[in-house]
Amino acid sequence: MYWFTAKSVVVSGPRWRSIGLLIRSPLPRRSLTCHPLSSSRQPKQVYCFKDRKALTTNTKATKKLKELKNIHKEKDYPHVMWWKEKMQMCRKTSSMQLIKRLTYSNLLGLDDNLKNGSIKEGTLNWEILKFKSRFPREVLLCRVGDFYEALGFDACILVEYAGLNPFGGMRSDSVPKAGCPVVNLRQTLDDLTRNGFSVCIVEEIQGPIQARSRKSRFISGHAHPGSPYVFGLVEDDHDFEFPEPMPVIGVSRSASGYCIVSVLETMKTYSSEAGLTEEAVVTKLRTCRYHHLFLHKSLKNNSSGTTRWTEFGEGGLLWGECNGRHFEWIEGNIVNEMLFKVKELYGLDDEVIFRNVTVASENKPHPLHLGTASQIGAIPTEGVPFLLKILVPSNCTGLPAMYIRDLLLNPPAYATASTIQAICKLMSNISCSIPEFTCISLSKLVKLLELREANHVEFCKIKSVLDEILQLHRNSELNEILRLLLDPTWVATGLKIDIEILVNECESISHTIGELISLDGESDQKLSSYVNIPNDFFEEMESSWKSRVKKIHLKEAYEEVEKAAEALSLAVTEDFLPILFRIKATTAPFGGPKGEILYAREHRAIWFKGKRFTPAVWAGTPGEEQIKQLRPSIDSKGRKVGEEWFTTVKVEDALTRYHEAGAKAKSMVLELLRGLSAELQAKINVLVFASMLLVIAKALFAHVSEGRRRKWVFPTLIQSSEETEETNGNREMKITGLSPYWFDAAEGSAVLNTVDMKSMFLLTGPNGGGKSSLLRSICAAALLGVCGFMVPAESASIPHFDSIMLHVKSYDSPADGKSSFQIEMSEMRSIITRTTSKSLVLVDEICRGTETAKGTCIAGSIIETLDSIGCLGVISTHLHDIFNLPLTTKNTVYKAMGSDYVNGKTKPTWKLIDGICKESLAFETAQKEGVPEAIIQRAEELYNSVYTKDLNSGSGNTKVPLLSSKGSHKSCNQQNGIQEGPVFSINESTNQMDKFRKDVENAVCIVCNRKLIELCTTKITPEVAVKCVVIAPREQPPPSTIGASSVYVILRPDKKLYVGETDDLQGRVRAHRSKQGMRNASFLYFLVPGKSMACQLETLLINQLPNHGFRLANIADGQHRNFGTSDVSLESLNSQSHR
Repeated sequence: MYWFTAKSVVVSGPRWRSIGLLIRSPLPRRSLTCHPLSSSRQPKQVYCFKDRKALTTNTKATKKLKELKNIHKEKDYPHVMWWKEKMQMCRKTSSMQLIKRLTYSNLLGLDDNLKNGSIKEGTLNWEILKFKSRFPREVLLCRVGDFYEALGFDACILVEYAGLNPFGGMRSDSVPKAGCPVVNLRQTLDDLTRNGFSVCIVEEIQGPIQARSRKSRFISGHAHPGSPYVFGLVEDDHDFEFPEPMPVIGVSRSASGYCIVSVLETMKTYSSEAGLTEEAVVTKLRTCRYHHLFLHKSLKNNSSGTTRWTEFGEGGLLWGECNGRHFEWIEGNIVNEMLFKVKELYGLDDEVIFRNVTVASENKPHPLHLGTASQIGAIPTEGVPFLLKILVPSNCTGLPAMYIRDLLLNPPAYATASTIQAICKLMSNISCSIPEFTCISLSKLVKLLELREANHVEFCKIKSVLDEILQLHRNSELNEILRLLLDPTWVATGLKIDIEILVNECESISHTIGELISLDGESDQKLSSYVNIPNDFFEEMESSWKSRVKKIHLKEAYEEVEKAAEALSLAVTEDFLPILFRIKATTAPFGGPKGEILYAREHRAIWFKGKRFTPAVWAGTPGEEQIKQLRPSIDSKGRKVGEEWFTTVKVEDALTRYHEAGAKAKSMVLELLRGLSAELQAKINVLVFASMLLVIAKALFAHVSEGRRRKWVFPTLIQSSEETEETNGNREMKITGLSPYWFDAAEGSAVLNTVDMKSMFLLTGPNGGGKSSLLRSICAAALLGVCGFMVPAESASIPHFDSIMLHVKSYDSPADGKSSFQIEMSEMRSIITRTTSKSLVLVDEICRGTETAKGTCIAGSIIETLDSIGCLGVISTHLHDIFNLPLTTKNTVYKAMGSDYVNGKTKPTWKLIDGICKESLAFETAQKEGVPEAIIQRAEELYNSVYTKDLNSGSGNTKVPLLSSKGSHKSCNQQNGIQEGPVFSINESTNQMDKFRKDVENAVCIVCNRKLIELCTTKITPEVAVKCVVIAPREQPPPSTIGASSVYVILRPDKKLYVGETDDLQGRVRAHRSKQGMRNASFLYFLVPGKSMACQLETLLINQLPNHGFRLANIADGQHRNFGTSDVSLESLNSQSHR
């Protein structure tokens, strides 16, 4: 997200990490040139036609040139062509039918030969065309009565993208016209801006007009992607949600790297970030929504001077990112060109000043590469746990979550990270209550104040922000947190404000708002209420302006409204009430006359409504005088409303007086609100700073709360400096008790590892052994530490890396003509280029996408290069021949993911150990994933026929410790302090189902006995211990199971298990066996004392059995309870059960 300010304030955007206080002078006026205004999602490039010759290559050039002669103004030509391109992108049948009626001779596309197509001076079309000429590439909506209407090109856009129906149906004799009701304007604007269009809204001046005259109209505002239409919001009595602002982006390239310029029209600010890699630019483009994209022509020039898309030719990362989007080429000074294009795009005057708010990038880590950000879940990626959802509670969304995300994507400098960590530590230890932390969108705050459209609700929120700053200042425990928050707020906004100035200004502004605005709980402004007038009338008439400002500021206006309301009540009482009494006193038969005093909401009037009532008939009766005064009610246009509505001159005069008094009071209220906006505009710096400070405070409090719940810790963050770079201690990273960030350590569900890293690790291990998880865990912990956050470990010491890079996997890109290995090599090139001795490099399964021998050599060369650089990191591989290469590494250490041999099978322990592991568990993994048994058996035969001889001959042996699946696993584990668990003897039976049943029974007994030990307060007894009973096919459970709680496991024919619990085992067995394919299923069961214990053990087994190699058919059933998710190995369970 972006942090901004208005014309008089300097702010910055953390996504581009900008900071600064430089004011640029206005750009000189330049002639108008064309520019595209379109959604970044459109799959087509936009071209600007500056010369008619651009169309001569088309086969229909002659026809087009004739059409161009009809264009009223030469400068309109590129805009008309731009709209023509938009029309060609329409696909709906209804919009395509409208397009057939367009002509490309004017900015509206109106054909004056069609009905209502005239654009002669004095017509409404001519007036709309004048507005359109000011903003030729914006959809124009013109207020006409109760609708907003669009003509020609704009009508087609509304039908295509806003889902509106054309006016007049599909008639072919009239110009295209569409529109929306006034009440649906917001939804229509959202639909258009979501599709990349900007909208110009023309309002008509409301009020009475002379006969035969047209209402005056004016441009009331614009709606752009990320910048909504705010006209009239000052009158609303509710909050208004603002979308995330969308900048205009420009990208260029120089010898120092790529440069990205971000311009925010709403805040009149821009920032520039240079020296970026191609991957960093792509990450920034991928993680934000921008209004428009400009590419500098320097991107076409490589180091050889040739004009290619990137240095590595067409098909680079940036090309792949931009090729499917709308963009426009620019040249010259990128900042000046960008500012000119933005002014042209938004129709701004040349005198408008944009301010430079660029953040200095010295001593800051490099922004995350796209691969790193996606593979650790910093940005949403399918199959990767979303890091942001784990760092903060689920109820922390919006601005605080966006701040956390931006910090992860753009890690801060060491000083800022240390401050953030110090803040979090203080937050973790406070004992007092904390504020709610009111969060206001900075773009919303600045725009509403700048345009004088802030309503009383917004002022109340602003006051809450200021009061919460004061609460932090006045509390002794929170005061130090407030002082520390000043530094990250300065980095986020570009504003530097001292604590004393901040507090004094907050007090002053809060007092100013409190003196004017009617705050919650104040009840000095009750709505008018009279017996004879419906309450709905006064509620709708007065709720739009009462309780907005304090009554003392409008005392005379309030009194006038009260007098007018009283006069209206008196008129109604005198003129309508006698008639009602006469009707009620008259004993009329069924169906006789009726009457009542009602609120005519559409006409904003109080009238008498009589059914089957004719005043002349009642002459000479009581109430005759009042009846004679009745006259038919008329609307604002002088038309009779109906046969049943009546009024009197006195009531109409009282209504007019009341409405005039109310309109005057409302006008004065709005004037006071707009005046307050103007007054606070001068204090916008403080308001932006205070608002951003609370956003950061809320984000960090949320992170600390979640971190404490998960039992995370604060790492020791080590500063990397030139003076200490040569010392090894400065380059060490040690993380004890590291767990994957997506596991909840509070629930004991993860295998913990200790990473003591002083150089590069070359990591081996079996498939499913945890290599990728370990790399992601290390990367996430390092990134969190560098940002100042808590980490998922028991303790940690983390250097402040200058770059954190993770490469996990590569996919091919057919659109770019690149294989997965080409993509991998491109990423490796980028990693090696960026790596320094202060970097952290993590590569998973290097060079796996090519031929083994050459891939092994490339991997070895990369390892040598990284080793010579001296960075920290981990490179994992299955290329075991790499250990036979004569590598010239000095510091690289061999590590492996451990495994144990249990029940005749090799199973991973997910523990990091010393040595080399050449067991891949490929066959076991294939079998676990359902590969047919025949294929696996044949694969084993082929493996034994080719590779067993090599293994027996000793080829491939190295001098380093070897960790294999059978022979040497014991010695490797013992030298690392890991005691091997007992190996259970397995009867070599030809009946595989019996062996499978015994394995399941053994696992069930051990897992459940462990749980029973925890639940029982006394020593476990044989009566309580789990003892499984088998129910073979064609057998039933004994009568002793009736009425007893039991846990059962079904051994399905497909070797999947089903775990359940019941108090009626016999009925449950019958029910399961009645299903198709389950007639001969076997069961294991055991009795337990009580249903509660049965439920716990059921959940425990569902969550634990998959960890021991068994597949479950109902694994989802284990997610409804919190217990039973810890990773308990068979060895530990067995050892404890035999104590």
